[in-house]
Amino acid sequence: MQSQNRILDDMARVAGGAMGLFSGLRADIEAAVRQQLQRLLGDAQLVSREEFEAVKAMAAKARMEQEAVTKRLAALEAACGLRSDEPPPSPRPSAGD
Repeated sequence: MQSQNRILDDMARVAGGAMGLFSGLRADIEAAVRQQLQRLLGDAQLVSREEFEAVKAMAAKARMEQEAVTKRLAALEAACGLRSDEPPPSPRPSAGD
């Protein structure tokens, strides 16, 4: 009986050592993968979230301003009796030409 207990104890010790080895190996692999991903992302020249949000806000503001200018232009063209799809009238030659 005692020899079986020693065999089981030895097997448990070996299994425990293997588990420790595998957990250490797992940590090493995770660190290597993390380092590789950081290097790849660093080389990709990605923008930060703050920069993206700033540019997004600028684009939204520019679009709103462009829409306002388009409405003003349409109102001015309507007031002058022009349509937006026809070219503006050519200037009249002055008397000095």
